[in-house]
Amino acid sequence: MSSRGNDLRWTQRVVPPIWLVLALLTSALLHRLLPVAQLLEPPATWLGLAPLALGVVLTSTGFRAFRRAGTPVVPFRRSTALVTWGVYRLTRNPMYLGLTLILAGAAWVRGSIGAFVPLPLLVWILQSSFIRTEEQVLEEIFGGEYLRYKVAVRRWL
Repeated sequence: MSSRGNDLRWTQRVVPPIWLVLALLTSALLHRLLPVAQLLEPPATWLGLAPLALGVVLTSTGFRAFRRAGTPVVPFRRSTALVTWGVYRLTRNPMYLGLTLILAGAAWVRGSIGAFVPLPLLVWILQSSFIRTEEQVLEEIFGGEYLRYKVAVRRWL
């Protein structure tokens, strides 16, 4: 862990895939227990499989790129390489974008308002607890190289 490891906020102590699982469970519970309104019905709900599948592809592709580069995937472990190729040419955060698309796709498949409620919360947690801090650390480690990358590639899309 970086020197910031001791001051991690409670939201940072849980890794992003666990946040996704918690959000998916919350989405399912809200869909089941608080059926406020059904926005979509089959077959329109099946269109949610597209963002869900894209999310799985983005997350796994980003993960594999980190592995190939030999840099840690776990947040706040010291990066040893700046990955700017492959899917990282399109977004600086393909794994976080992928997790968000997985949740959005799952909510779409359910089709209810309640299923979408955890989505903005997940995005906020990823943005405020992980992405911003990681960007600061990457600037410290890679300096101008990371700053040029930041200018060239958007954070999300």
